[in-house]
Amino acid sequence: MHPVALLLSDARLPVAGHTQSGGLEPALAAGLDDVPGYLALRLATVTRTEAATAVVTLAHLQRGEGIDAVYDAWAARTPSAAMRETSRELGRALWRLASRLWPLPPLPAWMPRPVVLGAVAVACDLPAEDLVRVIGYDDLQTVASAALKLRPLDPAVATGWVVAALPLLDQLASSVTGLARPEEIPATGAPWIEQLAETHAATSRRLFRA
Repeated sequence: MHPVALLLSDARLPVAGHTQSGGLEPALAAGLDDVPGYLALRLATVTRTEAATAVVTLAHLQRGEGIDAVYDAWAARTPSAAMRETSRELGRALWRLASRLWPLPPLPAWMPRPVVLGAVAVACDLPAEDLVRVIGYDDLQTVASAALKLRPLDPAVATGWVVAALPLLDQLASSVTGLARPEEIPATGAPWIEQLAETHAATSRRLFRA
């Protein structure tokens, strides 16, 4: 694996990942008791769309093409305004850090996390497959880490959830690594997760931003 992929997948990267639960906080509040099932659902829907967006961003920038169409495709496939805003916040934080480390291609400040990660991949020669694995692994770790703060768990249990989901991450990588055009980004919506995000954004009783 590319060494930059190891850096980007480190939970200690200071890009506000500690403020996120990957939607787990509102899911638990709504009665969720199957966190591994939630991880599988998220990988197949929200994470898949984000990973595909990053891969297509990488392909566009490598061809010297603009990314407005990529952004539009991502936004159309992310119907929750709360989830779009969260992704843009994470994108801004990532851009502030990455632009200090690498010569990134110019991007508007309001680009979401997957587009910024695609730009980072261009600057660092990060392969598309590694890029997908960074996004998927980061989402798995975000949910697992949040679970330890939200429920009395043995850390080995949460880590076991991540290990058990790794074959699904392999499937994700094989399904989106070769994408190159905005219209190829899968529209894998998750209405329940999107509704949870909207509800969570409107409450003041929360530990995590999202």
